[in-house]
Amino acid sequence: MSDASNDTATVIRDDRLIADRWTELDDETAIPAGTAPLVVTLARWRAERDALLAAGVPVGVRLANTEDVDDVFAEIADRPLLVLGFPKHDDGRALTQAKLLRGRLGYRGDVRVDGHILQDLVSVARRCGCNEIKPRADQELQGCLRALGEFSTAYQPAADGIESVFVRRRGRALPAG
Repeated sequence: MSDASNDTATVIRDDRLIADRWTELDDETAIPAGTAPLVVTLARWRAERDALLAAGVPVGVRLANTEDVDDVFAEIADRPLLVLGFPKHDDGRALTQAKLLRGRLGYRGDVRVDGHILQDLVSVARRCGCNEIKPRADQELQGCLRALGEFSTAYQPAADGIESVFVRRRGRALPAG
């Protein structure tokens, strides 16, 4: 794999590069026979849930960044993967969705962010609870991977459980015993 661009069959998962095992279906493509896990839109999940489950493969759901995750969570809570998209580089609503899924709603499956997520935002996506990142095809996977390690200190609590610098400082200020 070249460092120059993203192999679209590769994603960053839990801070390492892995092969993307998921096949994304649009709303018109027939459900394929086979064993590859599928990702479908929320609309397709709602319309064809029984047929998708009968296929006998894991099924993930893609959410538009305009979806209210509180409203749809009961329908998708048991899905092994939720995909949140960045339709534009300056539209970070997917990060809010991820934070809500991990925090308030307690979702424990995989959360993937994809689309126009800039290299500068991959560490933010991870802090918000995205454990899978699929950058655009023209982005450098190695650069995105390196970006995950650029910050060693957190100033605010987030879904990743990293203790903030303020909590650490408070802990050191307490007297022993």
